[in-house]
Amino acid sequence: MAVLHFSYKMEISYEEPVGRCYFTIKCIPKEDARQHLTSMDILVLPESRYSYGKDSFGNRQIYGCVEEPHNKFIFQVSGDARIIQTDYEEEECAERTGMYRFPYGKCIPGQEVLNYYSSMDLAGCNNNYNTCMYIMDKLYQDFSYVPESTSVQTTAEEALGLGKGVCQDYAHIYISLLRLAGIPARYVCGLIVGEGESHAWAEALIDGKWTGFDPANNCLVLDNYIKLGDGRDATDCAINRGTMWGGGRQSQEVSVIVEKK
Repeated sequence: MAVLHFSYKMEISYEEPVGRCYFTIKCIPKEDARQHLTSMDILVLPESRYSYGKDSFGNRQIYGCVEEPHNKFIFQVSGDARIIQTDYEEEECAERTGMYRFPYGKCIPGQEVLNYYSSMDLAGCNNNYNTCMYIMDKLYQDFSYVPESTSVQTTAEEALGLGKGVCQDYAHIYISLLRLAGIPARYVCGLIVGEGESHAWAEALIDGKWTGFDPANNCLVLDNYIKLGDGRDATDCAINRGTMWGGGRQSQEVSVIVEKK
């Protein structure tokens, strides 16, 4: 077991004043079999009223409205999470499994992904766990981690064609391949000890339980990971969404701290 202290801070600056802003923020860690929140503080500036809720995937979120004119929006969540190193995140909810079996969004395979999957030798994988490990290791060997080589809009098909990308691309490609192998898989957004930004990985359904795999690091998800949310692809886990009036051009800075206590 480990106790991790985390802090996620997002600061958005606007070229022109924003007259009103409706926001939805998804960066509150989930509660499941592996992790439990023991404390949490939230800061929103300008100060505004907000409410808590969950999206259709069970991801925790806050939403509200800033009605006063502002040139900067700041959101910060910090706290402690107790990580119990189980070998799974949560048990299957059978009526929700179907959405993770089939191609969707950025995980829809094209010819690049189909050809890559066809090149794999899965004959020696006698169960879903071994298949997940084999595909993760092969992708790690064949794909290169290159920051800024892709964007948040890049699909699994496009990234695999480039042969390089970041953790989001690894997760999208991996999920596409697992679904082709008949294994339900979902995208995960979260935090990891030692990285100054958010991280992405995947979960696969193994014997009725969701198990975390990190293809960007070629490892299982251990007690140095904090899960924020999951979905069919990265779009379902977008941390920041909103509607604003005014603002002009904007810039965003994100600071992440995760450390063991």
